Order: sequence, then structure tokens, then C-alpha cells
Amino acid sequence: MVVKIDNLVKRYGDLIALDHFNLEVAEGEIFGLLGPNGSGKTTAIMCMLALLKFSKGEVSVFGKPMRPDAYDIKRDIGIIMQNVAVYDELTVFENIDYFCGLYILDKKKRRELVEEAISFVGLNEFRRFYPRKLSGGLLRRLNIACGIAHKPKLIILDEPTVAVDPQSRNKILEGIVDLNRQGATVIYTSHYMEEVEQICTRLAIMDKGKVIASGSTSELKSMIRTGEKITIELIDEQDTQVVKTVEQIQALPTILSASLNHKTISARSEQNRHSLSAVTHLLNENKIAYGRVYCELPTLNDVFLEMTGKHLRDQQGV
Repeated sequence: MVVKIDNLVKRYGDLIALDHFNLEVAEGEIFGLLGPNGSGKTTAIMCMLALLKFSKGEVSVFGKPMRPDAYDIKRDIGIIMQNVAVYDELTVFENIDYFCGLYILDKKKRRELVEEAISFVGLNEFRRFYPRKLSGGLLRRLNIACGIAHKPKLIILDEPTVAVDPQSRNKILEGIVDLNRQGATVIYTSHYMEEVEQICTRLAIMDKGKVIASGSTSELKSMIRTGEKITIELIDEQDTQVVKTVEQIQALPTILSASLNHKTISARSEQNRHSLSAVTHLLNENKIAYGRVYCELPTLNDVFLEMTGKHLRDQQGV
């Protein structure tokens, strides 16, 4: 295991930030760490890096105990946090060179790595720019370059795509996948579920300081009660007959919930139960005119909502 955390407990006074927190990240994974705001994700990362003291538990990285002075371990770790941390008085090239120099003393080798990092994040045209002249997306790319220039074996990215444009977001995600292909193990936190589904090989959901579920995306989706979502677009405005039909749909034994919003009926079916034929039978029986009908499988947001009681999209940008 690249990272192994056993029964970690972290307290801030009476507040338990991590409650016997356990985590394992295998070599070569892009591991997604998800959780509501305040669930303990950042605290877990800080403890993992021995930047915070904890009350109880053990942390090992690369098979060795992690300590504040474990510099042999830390030189193989790259950390990119949500808040951009670069020097405004240094150019793009100088910033990357400075952070790479914390790990690589040989000037020739360092320059090669800096040039490679600049090309990797697509900042060749901006190497002489100061951070204040960069857009938000370019600034994020610079932040990533500073964290990965020394070729770490473990890369931790804490919401690296917050408030960036779609082009920069795609560039960042493609870069993460490329780093993984080159041999880096990645721990990735985000509230954008399409990103997590796109790049993560395995993930864990945290709540109240502990992991409540872990596995692949498909494995997590199979853990919840919610199944497919049925959406029916009505042709006519809602009336008492439509309201009655929605109540009948809600009463079906395989339906968890049904709702009516203007000219759209939405129904949630139980996992592995197919309710579409029963729903359309009621619509036809009650002579409800409808147009498009479609079904959607559960999303990660559905998993998150059922397990934590919160929508992941409500956490975005906070």
C-alpha cells in the first residue's frame, strides 16, 4: 500500500474531526476522497502528511511510518491544495524552479524537470509571466506544476479545478491521468462528480470524520437503495387527474418516490427493480397525454445523497 491509515483520531477540543478514520490507497490508483464540507477530508490529508498531530492511530506511506521529520518519504510526495500557493514576485518559470529546488539540488536536472513541468501543464507561452497576470485556470495549472515538477510518486490534489474554465479543467484532468500513467499514485478530492467518474479508479465517501463507504463507482452505486430514475414529460398542463396519477405511481411497491413539477413527472425506483411498464400503464389507463419518457441509472450524487443526506452539487464552490 502507498498509503495506509489505521484508526486515526483527531480532536479539536470537544470536536472529533477524525473518528477512527481508516484508509488504504494502493500503488497506481487514482483514488477519490469525497465528503461534505466539514467531513474531515482536509484534516485527514494534513494528518497523512504529518502536518497535524493526532490523538490516536497510525499512518504509513510507502510502507514506512509517517513522521514530521520523515523527509525521505516527503520528497516523494506532491501536494496541491485548493488555495493557490505561489509567489507573486516570481515568474512562472521561477516559481516552478523554486519549488522543484526544494527537492532537486542539481541545477541541470532541475532545469530539465522545470521545462518538462511547464510543457506538461501548457504554460510555455507564459513562462515569463507573473502570477497576477494569469487567468484563474492558468494559475491553477501553475500551482499544479509547482507540486509535480520533482516527479513525486504520490500526488495529492485537493479540489484543483474549483472555479476554472472548462478548457483548463479538461487540461488539468488530462494531466492527472497522464501523471498516473507515468507511475504516480493520486489522491483526488472534488465536489464535481463528473470528474470523479471520469478519472478515479476507486473512491471513498467520508462523513463525520470516518469512511462510510468505499469501492469503485459501480460498487458504490450498488450499495444504495435508489435505482433508476424515470422521467415523463407531459403534453398538457397538470390537472387533478395528473395529480391523482402521480399519487398512484407513488403507491407502486417498487417506487421509492414520485413527484410532479409543472409538466414533468419524476419517479425513483428501487435498486434492481424495473418500474417503467407499471408507470406507463397507469398513465395510459388514466388517459394522461405524454411525450418523451426516459430512464437514468443512479449517479454518484444519488449515492452521496442517500449515504450522507446531502447533495454533492450543494458542496460545490464552498
